[in-house]
Order: sequence, then structure tokens, then C-alpha cells
Amino acid sequence: MAAPAHPVLTFEQFAKVHSFLLAASGIPPCLYQQLYEKLSSETFDGGDFFQVEPVDDGRQRRLILTSSECMEKEARVFLVDHAWTFRLSDALKQLQEVPGLTERMASLMCVDIDIESGPEEENGSREDVHAIIEREVCKAKDEGSDTISWLELDELAIDDNMLLSLDLPSKFPNLHALSLTDNKLENEEAVVQEITKLKDLRALWLNNNPVSQESNDRMMNTILRGCPRLEIYNSSFTPKFSEWALGFCGGIYSKDNPGFIEQTDGSLRNVVSLDLSNRCIHSLANKAFCPQELPSLSYLNLRGNPLDQTSVSDLLQLIKAFDSLHALEVDIPGPLGDSVTKILEYIPKLSLINGVDTLKILESGKSVMDSVLQPRLPDWSAEEPLSDRVINAMWFYLMNYRLADEEKIDETSVWYVMDELGSALRHSDEANFRVAPFLYMPEGTLNSALSFSILWPTKTIQSGEECTRDFLYGIGEEKQRSARLTAWFHTPKSYFVNEYENYREKLKSSSFSSQTLKPSSTRSLVSSGGTTLRVYTDIPQVEEFLTRPEFVITSDSKDADIIWTAMQVDEEMKKATGIHDQQYINQFPYEACLVMKHHLAETIQKAHGLTKWFQPTYNLEGQLTPMIGDYLVREEEGLDNLWILKPWNMARTIDTTVTGNLTAIIRLMETGPKICQKYIEHPALFKGKKFDLRYIVLLRSLNPLELFLADIFWVRLANNSYTLDKHSLYEYETHFTVMNYGRQLNHMNTPEFVKEFEQEHQVNWLDIHARIRGMIKSAFESAALVHPEMHNPMSRAMYGVDVMLDTNFQPKLLEVTYCPDCNRACKYDTKSVLRGETETVKGQDFYNYVFGCLFLNETAHVSQL
Repeated sequence: MAAPAHPVLTFEQFAKVHSFLLAASGIPPCLYQQLYEKLSSETFDGGDFFQVEPVDDGRQRRLILTSSECMEKEARVFLVDHAWTFRLSDALKQLQEVPGLTERMASLMCVDIDIESGPEEENGSREDVHAIIEREVCKAKDEGSDTISWLELDELAIDDNMLLSLDLPSKFPNLHALSLTDNKLENEEAVVQEITKLKDLRALWLNNNPVSQESNDRMMNTILRGCPRLEIYNSSFTPKFSEWALGFCGGIYSKDNPGFIEQTDGSLRNVVSLDLSNRCIHSLANKAFCPQELPSLSYLNLRGNPLDQTSVSDLLQLIKAFDSLHALEVDIPGPLGDSVTKILEYIPKLSLINGVDTLKILESGKSVMDSVLQPRLPDWSAEEPLSDRVINAMWFYLMNYRLADEEKIDETSVWYVMDELGSALRHSDEANFRVAPFLYMPEGTLNSALSFSILWPTKTIQSGEECTRDFLYGIGEEKQRSARLTAWFHTPKSYFVNEYENYREKLKSSSFSSQTLKPSSTRSLVSSGGTTLRVYTDIPQVEEFLTRPEFVITSDSKDADIIWTAMQVDEEMKKATGIHDQQYINQFPYEACLVMKHHLAETIQKAHGLTKWFQPTYNLEGQLTPMIGDYLVREEEGLDNLWILKPWNMARTIDTTVTGNLTAIIRLMETGPKICQKYIEHPALFKGKKFDLRYIVLLRSLNPLELFLADIFWVRLANNSYTLDKHSLYEYETHFTVMNYGRQLNHMNTPEFVKEFEQEHQVNWLDIHARIRGMIKSAFESAALVHPEMHNPMSRAMYGVDVMLDTNFQPKLLEVTYCPDCNRACKYDTKSVLRGETETVKGQDFYNYVFGCLFLNETAHVSQL
């Protein structure tokens, strides 16, 4: 991307500077000019065209087109602001430290609906209640009315005595709606005595009072007898519900428009959208709920209602009668039957059911569509802190991008949450809008970039229609689309469990598990005549510390006997540098089967199937389905369910995440190919801290297998004490051990560690070491068995092997790395404690004995596996 040295002042400059971003966003060129104008003037005009409204009893929101005219395909573009932008590791810290952020995110994500009142509200006094009532009276008089029809007295610590003293029936005899939510009412008789005096009451909310903590049918029935017009009780519809309750859910009646007692003026005629979800409705057989009263109804949500007093056929016939209805949300299986296709056969005019295009459902003929579409909404408890709720719920709303310029690509993704308008866009397989992130650079440079999302219609949309986007735009079944929808919807559990069980059976029948390899010896490269071997290297430590007389450093790669390089040697590099097949190279062909995490898992699983020394591991690019099944089985059995996600081929724990959230696991696939591995939740600890061990393995030959383990190994310690507290999962220095990249590094001498570890845990380290040796040998045997093409007589190599111990001191293989960190190997001295020797090995001797083993067949400071 060319970066001009002056601000972007014209459309032509904008198009040139942002050419790559415009193409990547997918926005139609016909909208470029409009986008430029809105970006340069920071015009956020979505509120003039759309409205956000709650659904599913307030647990979701949806976006409705409210403009008087339809919106044509690709006719407009809208800016959507980002309400929260962060790196994943900073999420919890920002919620805890940025004022107002947690509250805004909780509201946007609909997880704040049961927040308990604060200390001042908890101590609300009689004067506070009276002051509120007085304000309502004054307000009514200012508006020219002597009647108050709607009164909200929530979270005021009103108890039974205070309720009686307020004498609401005398002061407000014409109340239509009364809310006493979140107070301290606990005496049934006192509550019934006062409420039943309000003969015109249409809606009563006593939610979250002690008197209504448990289902109290007796009190409800008494109140219903005493309040003959009551249509809504504690958010549920009563059997008396009619035009007023429907108007309330349709957005007609509210505090500003409470309606009239005898209102029969056809107020429902203009209702387009009706959310009746979770209203405890047992029957829809009602004179108000009919096509004549609701002729414009196009969207109907019936989720969460038993509807058990009407037969399936009668319900289908009733709903079919609404001529304008084209979008329906209902539980499946549920009161309309067990099949989406059967509903559509009876009501063919529906174009959307549970947010999915009905034509696609009918064409697919898949029974899984009948259950895949129920939304997976976040769960929380009343005691859970607001920040924890947001951390759990954010995966349903997050989007991401990765910053890049001409010189580098950022290594970690940026996650963001769109503002309230953008976050209200729900999913549809046949979406009518598309959203894309966009970086606007008003100064023409990345440093001046401002992040937005851009929104534009991909279909013509009618007024009153829901606006949707495809959460998995561009991802088809070849990329596991159906399985990935599990992040947002309840997909068929039995399907995933069956796939997991089939996967396990396949692993158990590994064809390599009974095969073994016999070790042998290769000849030394140096003859008895003492020929010197020429070494070409681009690694400074090798050039500095390889001092043995049998080797000499050369700057000519074509003339070298040994190529020891940190670069990947492929055919293109050979051609460019003149490296040929008669030179020894510190790499084996196809060694990716060991050093890339997804290939390592595949290699071990093919060779050994299920093995205790390698954690259950899934390549999410192709094994998401059995992984979900494994997660669900563990969840059902009450087993620990923490997983660690690792990029295929990144070092230093970049983009590595520990989580127990299934939605998070699926969403994290978006930042690049990853494995998902069962986290070792109960590792062996050293002084309360997590640690792992880096071993050096020298490979002379794969066929026959000649494998050696260096006596030197390194202990890598976390900086913080280990804990499984969920907040700690965002603390790098608690759960990770690689600390030599900008963090405090606590190096510990190996003999000192072994001595103190044995004392702390009362174990013999040599017993542990024997198990580690056997595990490492098995890993390399796996490569020899599964990938014989890896053998090359002109290859010698050094690998780092990372090992962790569980609480039973059983080793677990973490990963195999190529060309480990040589600086530490050359820096520290150690003693060969593993063989009981006291000889000190200088770090500077490291490459001397590595080259001695690999090219001279020496075994000083190494042991054969």
C-alpha cells in the first residue's frame, strides 16, 4: 500500500490510498464515493433508517429497517462505529479499568438484565419513593392530565409496610401498569390486599421480590380474580390477554402511551413485528390474535411458549391465516411440530424460519436444519460479576482483523465489538446485508488509521423487514460451515458425539502400533586420516563456538561438507545458493511431520492411536466436528473442559489461548489454522509454579533410527503461581513458561532444579527421566514408521523437545521444534546429573559435542535412545 506524505483530501486520493482495503472489503465500487463522503465527514446516519428492538425476552436484539421506502440492493453504505477494540490478552484488564466499558458491553450483549441495585438504591427511603410519586404527579399535571396510568417503582427497597403506607389504590385508581420489580415484598396477604384494589390494572410486575421467588399460583390466581383486566403478570401473559398485551409486545403501549381501558380502535393494524417469546402463553385462541386485528404482521416470534392448549394442526391453521407473515421464529421441536419441513409444507409462504431462508432449507432436505437454528445464548448467574458475563458473552459478538503494512504483518489479531446498531444484526444463511471492517487513513498512513465497519445491503429490503448478516460469509461446507455454526446455534448434539466416537474407534485401530524399529550405527564422516570437515553456517553461535579441529568454518556454501542453517532448505534455496545433494544438511525432508503441531499430532495418532503421553489433539481445519463431540461428552460427564489453542507453526506462544468456552474455541479459528489440544489442567508444579522442560535431541538417521538425547536440558518456569481461576486464563505469566521475550526470565541451573524437585515431591528424578526418554523415542519412532520418506542419508539434525509433567509425574509431549534457541545452549554451564557425573560442561562446548555426535559418532554428553 503506497503511503502519501499528505492528507487524503479528495475522492481520487482516497480511492488510491485505500485501493487494497476497498477491494478486500468487498464493497461494490458504486458505493466508493458515498463511503468516502461519510468517512471524511464522520457521518453515522444508521439511526435514520434502522431501529434496534429486543427479542427473546430481551436476551437478543435485532435490527429492523424503518425507513418509509424500501432500500434497494447496493443503494447505500453505512458507517458502524466500534464500541470496543482490544487484543485478546487485554480484554479482562480493559473491562476492569476503562470507566463505563463493562456496563456498556453488558447492555449491548444483553447480559445486564438482572443487575442488582447498588448500595444507595438498596438503602432507598420512604422519602425517595414519595419523591418519585410526586414527580410523576407533577409530570401528569404539566401534560394536562389528572390521571396516572403507568407507575414504575423498581429497586426502591419497598417492603410490605411501605407498600401499605403508599396507599396506591387511592392515589392512582386508574393504573394500567404497575412495576414493583426488585423490591423487598414478602407478605402475600399484604401484596394481594393492595393490588386487588386496582381494578383497571392491565400489567403487574413483581419480579425479583421475595414473595415471587418461587412459583406462587395461589397468589397469582387471587390477584387475577381481583384484577379482572390483568393481561400481564410478572412478564407472562395471563389467560385474559388480548389487544392490550399484544400492543405492549408490539411496541404500541408503553409508559408514554398506556392506552385506554375500552380501547377497540384497531391499534394493532399497523403492527409489523410481534415478539411474544417467553410469555408463558398456553393458547393463542384469542379474538385479538387474528389476521383481522393484525393484518400487517410480517414477523412473529413464538419461542419459549408451551402453547399446550391448542393442537398442532389448529396452531398451524391459525398462523397460516396471517397473509402478510413471512418470518416466523418457533422452537423446533415444539408446539408446531418436530420438523421445519413439515411447517413449511403447511405454511409455504414463509420466507424465513428461525432466521434462515426457507428455500435453502427445502432444497437441503437435511433434518439437521430442524434443530441447528435455535440460538445459543450466553448463560450467567445473578452472582456473577458483570465483567465475567461480558467475557463469556463477547464471543457471540466479536469480529477481528489483523493490521498489516508494506513491511510486516502484526502477529496477533485485533478483536472488536460493533456498536449497538451493528451488534443487533443477527445471522442468516441468506443475509440481506454485508459487514466488513475498514481502516480509514485520513493522513494516508497506517499510523493515522481509524477503524470502522461498513454496512451495505446485498438485497432489496422492504420497510419493517429484519436486517441480517452472514456470520460465516465466504465459508462453505468445505470449511466446516455447519459445525462452525455451533458457535451461535444449538446444533444436533448426537451428530457430534457420534462423529467423536467414530474418530476414537479409528484411532484405536492404528495400523502402526505393533511395529518396531531396530537401532543401528552410521559411520563417522572423518576417517582415521583426520580429514577436516568444512562447515557453512548462518548461525552466529555455531560460527563462534564450534572450535574442534575436525571442523572448519567456510563462507562458501558450494564448497562446504556440512550446511548448518536456520533457513528452510528447499529446491528453490538450493538453486539460489548452489547447495547440492552431496552435502550434509541439518534438516530432514518432511520433518514437518514433527515440527509443525498439526502434523505432529497426526503422526503420533497414526502411529500410536490414543496414547497417554500425548494429549487429545484436533486439527481444527478438518477435525472440528469430533472436537465438538469430545467437548460435549466431557461436559455431560462433568469432566474438566479446558483446552489450549495453538497455531500450526508459530513459536513463543503467539496467538495461543487457553479457554473452556466452546464458542470461543470455534471463533478463534478465524485468526489462522490451529490445533485444539486438551489442556493439562493439573500439571506437576515446582514451588507452586507451572514449568516445562526443553530437551535437545540429535538425529543421525531415521532408517535405521539413530537418536540421541543431550544430557543438557532446560527448566522453563512461569513467573506467577499456578491457578485455575478463570481470570488467570488471561495472565500469560501464570499459564505459559516462555519468558525470554520481553518478560522477566528466571533461569534455574538444572542440577539445582532436580535436587529441589526431588525434595519437594519425594520422587527419584531418574525414574521420571526414564519415562521421558521412552516418550521421546516413541515420538521419533512415529515419524520413522508413518513417514519413511523422511529418511535421507545426507541429513543430520538437532531438535528441541518440550515436555511437561502431570501431577502424577507422567510426561506429556508438548511439541517438537526445529533449531532450538541456541543462545541459551551456549550461555549456561551444566552438570551431567542424569548419569551421576560431576563434570561441568561449559555452554561454549555445546556445539562441539553436538557436531561430535552427529558427524563423528561420539557419545560424550549424549545418550542413545
